[in-house]
Amino acid sequence: MSTPFSTRLAPSPTGPLHLGNARTFVLSWALARSSGWKILLRHEDLDAQRATLQHCQAIEETLRWLGLDWDAPATKQSTSLEPFRHAMKTLEEQGLIYPCVLSRNEISLATNAPHSGDKSRAFPASLRAPLDSWHFKDETTNYRFAVEPGTTIVQDMLTGEHTFDVGADCGDFVVWTKAAVPAYQLAVVVDDFNHGITDVVRGDDLLPSSARQQLLAHALGQPSPRWWHVPLVFGEDSKRLAKRNGGADIATYRKQGVPPERILGLLAWWSGLQEQRQPLSAPSIIDLVSEESMRSLVDAEVTRECPRLFSKEDHAWLLSSDS
Repeated sequence: MSTPFSTRLAPSPTGPLHLGNARTFVLSWALARSSGWKILLRHEDLDAQRATLQHCQAIEETLRWLGLDWDAPATKQSTSLEPFRHAMKTLEEQGLIYPCVLSRNEISLATNAPHSGDKSRAFPASLRAPLDSWHFKDETTNYRFAVEPGTTIVQDMLTGEHTFDVGADCGDFVVWTKAAVPAYQLAVVVDDFNHGITDVVRGDDLLPSSARQQLLAHALGQPSPRWWHVPLVFGEDSKRLAKRNGGADIATYRKQGVPPERILGLLAWWSGLQEQRQPLSAPSIIDLVSEESMRSLVDAEVTRECPRLFSKEDHAWLLSSDS
């Protein structure tokens, strides 16, 4: 019998999989497997300049090596743009999108007074195109979604209720780019709905995006998924762990002979699933992850106890042979 719940692993194939992304994917995968949800793999490859088939294949290989699996053939966002064009037409019919040819510098000059020091990134309604041009015609033009004043409530399964004022926070945001592809915010909303995604597990740096995506989903007549935003792991530069952090590339560790159980053990330790660094198999992580353990991950007291930093000690432990 098919499950009514479904989640997705959605890597951006612009480089090798690193420890930060892997931790989120492992938590999403384990929660889904322990809860009986369906799992889909979707490559978000609309960045044509950086996303490659080779990266897609390498990411899938790394995920399988770690012990993760999914329940249908992997998909790529770039395969067909028709669903996104259809969504743009729906937004056009409601008078919610307009072309924007302004450069970032022009927007900055128009919104910030000289020498004021104001670094606001909110795109104001005063810069919107004339109403008679609010049509989706030229796909090689940026288009923005017109945000009306007011607040949006995001209910997160882990951290509760959050209130955002999208208009004040970012203003009218881009939903289609001059590269002739949908922007991230629109692409994920359309794909999540079309793929039947009910639950999204991702880093808490994307929590503000949830408000924008809810606005788009509502405009398209779609439900929003349940959100599960997990705390990020940071590098020693105090920035979120990403491809730029040396030593975070899982493929590099694999080439150096590090077994997947050590990678998973470190990710589990970062997530408060075990009290110390020790090797752990993928099936064992399933037994440790539940809605309750996910909520404890962001509990204030547990957060203080769990490491949130990829340290030199972590790197050394991965390369060591002790348990």
